[in-house]
Parts: sequence; C-alpha cells; structure tokens
Amino acid sequence: MHPTIQRMAEIVASGEDEKIATILAEDVKFLPPTYWKTWQGRAPVAAVLGHVGQVFSDFRYRRIMGEGNDWALEFQCKIGDRDAVGVDLITLNAEGLISDFEVVMRPHSSVGALREAMNARVMTDPRFLKYKDALS
Repeated sequence: MHPTIQRMAEIVASGEDEKIATILAEDVKFLPPTYWKTWQGRAPVAAVLGHVGQVFSDFRYRRIMGEGNDWALEFQCKIGDRDAVGVDLITLNAEGLISDFEVVMRPHSSVGALREAMNARVMTDPRFLKYKDALS
C-alpha cells in the first residue's frame, strides 16, 4: 500500500486538520457528497476534513483497493444515530500527496444528516469566511 494511503487510513477520521494537511497537495481538489462545488487548496480542504472527522463516529475503512496513483477506500461510519457507507476516491500526484479526493456516500438520509452537521459547524468556524473563495 502507498505510504500516503496508509497514513490517510490512520488519520482521516481523527478530526485533526493539522495532521490531515500533511497528506494533501497544495492544490488539492475535494468533491464532497454534500455540496455541489469543489473545495480547492490544502488549508480549506484540511479544515473541511477535520470537521468531517468530528461528525463521523465509529469510522473504519472496510476495504482499500488500488495501486500507483489511483485508490478507492470503502468506509462505514455513523452520523448521529444513522449508519452510512461510502467510498473515498483518491488520486495521488507525482510527489505522492493527495491531489484529488472525491467522496460518494449512501443512504441519502445519512448524507442529509452529514450536510446538516457540517453546515452547523462551518457557520461557527471563522476560518470558513476566508475559505469561501476556495470554492470553484
């Protein structure tokens, strides 16, 4: 397994954006399951993923598939009292950092619960005022 993917499996659900930032490319693009725009840039993507790590509970990767620069990591978690499953689709750049990160999830009700929880967190995090320009 690629060292970045191994590190991701260890820290992505930690809620610690400083650790998450260490595996992201400076120009990383993040496509979340709850928002139609793409987040761009290491700092805003790390901040978003840090909040996600605090919203998810009982997070674990069930399967990790891939090689080279392309990876798919299947996960399960809880969002409040709702169960969710999903896949992190990851592309690594030439330096081995995450350059593209797309998340697909189901069921729809759990994605809605994630969106509500994330919106509540973002509205109370002053960092996101400066990050709103990071959205393409």
